[in-house]
Amino acid sequence: MQSRGSNQRLSAMLSGSRPSTLLFAMFSIVAAIYVAGRLWQDAQNRIYLIKELDRITGQGKSAVSVADSLKIIACKEQQKKLAALEMELAAARHEGFVTKPSSRASGTGLKKRPLVVIGIHTTFGQKRNRDAIRKAWMSTGAALKKMEDEKGIVVRFIIGRSANQGDSLDRAIVNENRQTNDFIILNDHVEAPEELSKKTKLFFAHAADNWDAEFYAKVNDDVYVNIDALVTTLEAHLQVPRTYIGCMKSGEVFSDVLVQLKT
Repeated sequence: MQSRGSNQRLSAMLSGSRPSTLLFAMFSIVAAIYVAGRLWQDAQNRIYLIKELDRITGQGKSAVSVADSLKIIACKEQQKKLAALEMELAAARHEGFVTKPSSRASGTGLKKRPLVVIGIHTTFGQKRNRDAIRKAWMSTGAALKKMEDEKGIVVRFIIGRSANQGDSLDRAIVNENRQTNDFIILNDHVEAPEELSKKTKLFFAHAADNWDAEFYAKVNDDVYVNIDALVTTLEAHLQVPRTYIGCMKSGEVFSDVLVQLKT
């Protein structure tokens, strides 16, 4: 049997432990709610991130991981940029500004890279000028081929077609070229004074397509070219990138349309 005193002490101990138990229980509930809330928030954030990744990448299902999804996004962006560049390249090639890659290059066992390709702009009725150039500095036949092989200088007369293609003007050029084999005939170009700039552009495009040269030059059929002086000048600029030599300027070529060059 227990005495009254012992019962009173037991009652006091039980009544003292109730507030502590109640506080502990309340703390446990609050902690559980907080942890559950954070887990729910993290889950919502992950769901949102996955949905955004799916929306950006255009995929119908969730990505394997965030890292993989970011790689997919980067690839998509690169594909868009590549597609845009391909469109610009195709447009530039259509306009005659970009050339196809050349398989010829300098090196052991390969054909020597030409130093310069010179296009002499001529037109119908200028045979006397062309003959004078052939005698003065261009040469013909084996001598012309020797200049190409030994000095790396390719020279051709540049001419388009007559407005009445196949007429006597065209036939005269074809017959002359059979004898000299020193023409580039631009079949898609019609000879006209107002089309000289287009003719120049087409020549450069054709030359770059057919010769992987260091330089490309254009002169008219009333110009005397000092070949030795030209070679010396060009060789002095071989190590200078993007060199333009002419009446406008010599140095870096600007592509910014806002840059105005003065003669």
